[in-house]
Amino acid sequence: MSDWRPGAAAARRPRARLLAGLREFFAAHDVLEVETPILSSGAPLDPMVESWSARAPDGASGYLQTSPEYPMKRLLAAGAPDIYQIARVFRGGEAGPRHNPEFTLLEWYRHGLDHRRLAREVVALIEDQAARDADWRRPAGCREVTYAGLFREGLGIDPATADVTTLERVARAHGLVISGGLDRDGWLDALISMVLAPAFPPDRLTVVYDYPESQAVLARPCPDAPGYAARFELYWGDLELANGYHELSDPGIFRQRRERDIRLRRARGQGVPAPDHHLEAAMEAGLPDCAGVALGVDRLLMCLLGEERIDRVIDFPRDRA
Repeated sequence: MSDWRPGAAAARRPRARLLAGLREFFAAHDVLEVETPILSSGAPLDPMVESWSARAPDGASGYLQTSPEYPMKRLLAAGAPDIYQIARVFRGGEAGPRHNPEFTLLEWYRHGLDHRRLAREVVALIEDQAARDADWRRPAGCREVTYAGLFREGLGIDPATADVTTLERVARAHGLVISGGLDRDGWLDALISMVLAPAFPPDRLTVVYDYPESQAVLARPCPDAPGYAARFELYWGDLELANGYHELSDPGIFRQRRERDIRLRRARGQGVPAPDHHLEAAMEAGLPDCAGVALGVDRLLMCLLGEERIDRVIDFPRDRA
């Protein structure tokens, strides 16, 4: 018999409290709530993200959003002020104790900020939410480190120059053996997620700044660090909560990176979804100087409640949906 019952009763009221608290935070900071489509005609081409496709009975098709990023940037290009959205999003190939294919994402954009200033606002938001309930966990401070500094400090290598052979050797030395070949970015991603992040203090936030350009398709290049882009990720313990950019506004660089990602997807045997040409047109019209970030609401709730599994905070995870 099917287990029809919802599975996260203990998290239901905390989830409602968190959603209300997020809206109060943005109202206090004069950030406008917006809504954008769940279904779109094009999809991101980032090789690390797989889109779900949808088809109507009449044969029309589209893609379920992996993030509201593209339409929100179109709003910004059309003159919108600081904006945020709490959205349901879908990503293929993401299931496990900390992943659910459908999840809740908070995304916001701030005019005139770079990625470092926006990262500090993310920390302030998390601390603000944690303080709203005496029973919720609170982070015990925050550490900031560059991506290159993290690799040099934790692994003794320079991620800008280390080749695949070096990265695989370092991974094996730390007990990480992966079957099948990985390219350079694949090894870098495996090392940060499976070796470096697990060493982050479990009660603290960690912000990692300035990722390789090959891993930041929509972040502007770092002017003082060739080969790196203005991207950050924020972790609570070893759990990634947020990913943000000082947003790329140059459509020429965007097209170059998009073509690179298409070649990479083909080389890996991945499908190539239809690109979203609306974003390119919006960038041609002029995207304002801004920074944006996406934060996983379900994961934040996990951290606040001290839960290790995402199905403890979602009533209807994939196997019950």
